[in-house]
Amino acid sequence: MHCSRIRTALSARLDGEEAPPGVTPGGLAAHLAHCRDCRQWEIRARDLTARLDRAADRTEDDPAAVDALLAGLRPVSAEPAPVRPGAVDRDGGRAG
Repeated sequence: MHCSRIRTALSARLDGEEAPPGVTPGGLAAHLAHCRDCRQWEIRARDLTARLDRAADRTEDDPAAVDALLAGLRPVSAEPAPVRPGAVDRDGGRAG
């Protein structure tokens, strides 16, 4: 199973949604058992979700807190790598 489908399923699970068609809990667990990249992706996604949940409670009426949250989410590099329309990602999916 492609990592992109697994990550979509992990994202759905974090959001309390159903997994995409064809992704079973067993298939998800089996993929995670053998794919270090997807395990790391899940850890980062869980961390981000938890941080956003905590921040939502604190930032409702505090623009400075919103700015601090956004600054913490920005990548270290100043510019993201450009995505060419029609490019293909590592898993064979379309990137742009």
